[in-house]
Amino acid sequence: MSRIVLGVLGVLLALYVVFGFVLPALFGLLKFALVLALIAFVVVALVTAVARSKR
Repeated sequence: MSRIVLGVLGVLLALYVVFGFVLPALFGLLKFALVLALIAFVVVALVTAVARSKR
């Protein structure tokens, strides 16, 4: 009986860790990567525009 109770508690703790720590960290990392990609796109667009205007 105690093995079942500890198993259920382990599953609940694992779900708490996944939904409380792992998923928000992944979404934060994804948001950071998206902002970084947007900044890189703007820089490349500006460099391309300046290079084309100098010709």
